[in-house]
Amino acid sequence: MSTDAIRFDDRGLVPCVMQDWRTGEVLTLAYMNAHALERTRETGEVHFYSRSRREVWHKGQTSGNVQRVRQLRYDCDGDAIVALVEPAGPACHTGERSCFYRDFDGHADPGRDAPAAPGEPAPATHEALATLERTLIDRGRERPAGSYTVELLDDPALVGAKVREEAGEVVRAARGESEERLAEEAADVVYHLNVLLLSRGVSMAQVLEMLNGRRH
Repeated sequence: MSTDAIRFDDRGLVPCVMQDWRTGEVLTLAYMNAHALERTRETGEVHFYSRSRREVWHKGQTSGNVQRVRQLRYDCDGDAIVALVEPAGPACHTGERSCFYRDFDGHADPGRDAPAAPGEPAPATHEALATLERTLIDRGRERPAGSYTVELLDDPALVGAKVREEAGEVVRAARGESEERLAEEAADVVYHLNVLLLSRGVSMAQVLEMLNGRRH
């Protein structure tokens, strides 16, 4: 497809929302002109147009945090783009994973490029699995004393037994306990299953891709 379907504004620009292909998390919002869009499609890595410098730039060229394109989408009237990417590193020049790291009702410094506030923003529902996976990876790398996750990662037989145990709890809850109790037990299964996957080096994204493949 050519860029003819895109309705650039009177400055020759179109906004582009960049999202993580694996998690759906919004990483940044920037602009493309026709050349930036063409370069993105040609190279498979995101290129934007800098309105301040008035030039096309390769996202991550300096930092190494390139954003590899998995899919480009455009909206119903062709005046906005979504780039679904596999990030090689943080998308924000501040070092944060996403440029949208502050909450309007939170406590972070509102100044330009100010750091995030600890624990903010709270994960949205669709971010839960990605946040959990990153937390588990951190636990495995940092190995804090007394960590239940580390204990499970160090004992494959234990984590396997816990997955079986928690699955049984879900079935029992489904037979007659409250919806809240069922959700709690299901959350336990999801946690232990994620630890089991991590212990084998399998990501949740691989599991979700498998589900997508079964839709055909």
